[in-house]
Amino acid sequence: MKGNKKIWSLLVSLSLLVFLAACSGNSSSSTEGNENSNGKSEEGQPKGGVAIYGYHDDIMTFWDPSDSYSNEIVAMNNMYETLLRYDSKTETFKNILAESYEVSDDGLTWTFKLREGVKFHTGNEMTAESAKASFERTIERGKGAAFIWDPVKEINVKDTYTLEFVLSYPAALDTIVSSGYAAFVFDVKAAEENGGEDWFNEGNSAGTGPYMPEKWERGSQLILTAFNEYWAGWKAENYQKVAFKTIPEANTRLQMAQAGELQYISQMPNELIKSLKDSENLTIAETESFQQLVMQFNTEKEPLNNPKVRQALGYAIPYESIIKEILGDSATQSFGNIPKGLWGHSGDLPQFEYNLDKAKALLKEAGVDSKKLTLTYLSGDEDERQIAELMKIELAKIGFDLEIKGMLWEAQWDLAKSSNPADRQDILFMYWWPDYADPYSFMKNLYGSEEEVVFNLAYFKNEQYDKLVDEAQKIAGVDRDKAIELYKQAQQILFDEAPGISLYDKKYVRVLDNSLGGYEDNPAYPNVVFSHDTFKK
Repeated sequence: MKGNKKIWSLLVSLSLLVFLAACSGNSSSSTEGNENSNGKSEEGQPKGGVAIYGYHDDIMTFWDPSDSYSNEIVAMNNMYETLLRYDSKTETFKNILAESYEVSDDGLTWTFKLREGVKFHTGNEMTAESAKASFERTIERGKGAAFIWDPVKEINVKDTYTLEFVLSYPAALDTIVSSGYAAFVFDVKAAEENGGEDWFNEGNSAGTGPYMPEKWERGSQLILTAFNEYWAGWKAENYQKVAFKTIPEANTRLQMAQAGELQYISQMPNELIKSLKDSENLTIAETESFQQLVMQFNTEKEPLNNPKVRQALGYAIPYESIIKEILGDSATQSFGNIPKGLWGHSGDLPQFEYNLDKAKALLKEAGVDSKKLTLTYLSGDEDERQIAELMKIELAKIGFDLEIKGMLWEAQWDLAKSSNPADRQDILFMYWWPDYADPYSFMKNLYGSEEEVVFNLAYFKNEQYDKLVDEAQKIAGVDRDKAIELYKQAQQILFDEAPGISLYDKKYVRVLDNSLGGYEDNPAYPNVVFSHDTFKK
């Protein structure tokens, strides 16, 4: 998972809820009849109280906006903004920090006119110069999703509010500058003067977003408060604060939701979702997503260094049982590793099926009859836990003893990046979602050859695969049909070699309190609630 930590006690949660309820109660009487002609409250501040987001894992992994590449996407996109935002329903782009933009006929020059008068949380004004500094810092650091900027040859400031990008090949820059990672505009100068990455890691922000940090407790909670000088202004019913709570226990999230103590829950086990369907104060919202559960095999470690063994495991997975019994039909088995709804997806690709006889035959061909394997998954994720338990039962039928380990994401990831391949896990579960609305995110990150291990946790290396994926990305801006065909060929290699398997395309099933208004799910920004667009009913 681009994704992490620590059991949060009920006592601490109740203490915070008392505080948050007090904040909400003090302002609730001001939610009506308190707007001026500009749509702002009379005091220029929101009066809607506090929205509490219940999450099963630690929210903050990275604080530096250049490096962000994990769960913190849900908070970062409320503290930071991008030039554009992708609308997955209409497949169009919404102007955010850019008022307008133009593209040259050859697709190599993109010119953005920025909004004037936008303030950073530091108090400084956003300009083309500061936007350029943001992108160049992200590119220079080369962390997280910085790879998305590969097509950019140079960035030029044309005037105070005009920014020009010159590309080395005609990539779709609108998808890049709208990315949920690595495309944030922020006050680089102020941040670096205060200590740069270290300053960010103390819980500070330098973005233009509607909210800024008020309190952070690692592994427990993050409270954001409204940025009074936000360029889009505030309506009275907008939330004053947004609290992200780490609540690993699903039953605790359920109880808090039923008590009206959570406005939003991003993930709940299917059996608990069923118990909420008749709730009077809760709504269950289901939407398609660009998210897959990926199972990666350690291709550098016996016996999984043999493709036949990996294929055998692919035929030992009861896909239908997982989808129906564990997920309650809130997913579909994946075709390839580009999810349905994202361009590049193909329903013509082959799928593994549950076939123990075929699995046993492949193991016989490989000369393998038994082995102890270790599988790691994200602790607190009930779906992953139940799937791992089911796999333990099924793999035993073909002679494998599967040890399953639930781990915090950082520990799971650190183990997967161990310098000695023998120390790493055999099988790893990880959810993957796009950095930006482009299949390159899935194809390159998960299985592209890496000198230093990052997210190719199958440790897969295949020159032909790399060539197909890189060529597809470079021509996507001028010949998308050809790019799709190349991605299809690359996915066929993944099926044949089986370094990993995308088990299913997940549907998002959210639990929403009926007091939460204005929420719309956007799978291009997984699990993100753009809180400024929401309000207290």
